[in-house]
Amino acid sequence: MSRLLRLAGRPAVWVSGAFLLVLGALPYSAGLFGALFPDLPRPLYSRASFLDLALSHAALVGIATLVVVGVGIGVGIFVTRPVGRDFAGPIDTLTAVGQTFPPTAVLALAVPAMGYGGAPTVMALIVYGLLPVVSATIAGLNAVPRAPMQAADGIGLSPGGRLLKVELPLAAPVILSGVRTSVVLNIGTATIGSTVGALTLGSPIIEGLSGSNPAYVIQGAVLVGLFAVAADLWLDELERALT
Repeated sequence: MSRLLRLAGRPAVWVSGAFLLVLGALPYSAGLFGALFPDLPRPLYSRASFLDLALSHAALVGIATLVVVGVGIGVGIFVTRPVGRDFAGPIDTLTAVGQTFPPTAVLALAVPAMGYGGAPTVMALIVYGLLPVVSATIAGLNAVPRAPMQAADGIGLSPGGRLLKVELPLAAPVILSGVRTSVVLNIGTATIGSTVGALTLGSPIIEGLSGSNPAYVIQGAVLVGLFAVAADLWLDELERALT
């Protein structure tokens, strides 16, 4: 019971509750936005349900995150092994370029090859989200103290066993901080996927901006903001637990 009470007092729970509350209340808020913006003929976004937008947005970010985590941690492990140390510089440059490359440009390049919809959006999120995970993995593994690694060698662990049983567990909090940064960035970045036909919480924002409808912009922005903050807080809880 005490654990449940402590959990209920966490900011992550409150923000998640606020997100779900807003998500459930928005379909019934036409009167509110009509009063706030009386000049708008359609004050409530209705091309798709807000629940569908949220689920699609979460799915795009989730798919991209799975790829980013798998590739980013794999690359970080590779360049911290003796066989891959020579590739550390070029890989760092490539991931940095991916971070600075505008997601809109990635979308523009991906659409001719992948078509419209979620696929180019996922590609843009992967490119944009790799750097934090790769950098955090490299930093975390390089920061592992030598004493536990020498102890692992002393008890006869193989290099793979030392990596799985010593290095990765000790580096996990640092790696998770990179994953956390990547996820929060991609929750915000996924909104522009609506410009190429992806169904996201950015759909009301894009339509509102193009149609001079501030009510749509507010509806999408509030949901995206609460979603990003809730994800950040939950990952912070996990990071604290690992630490």
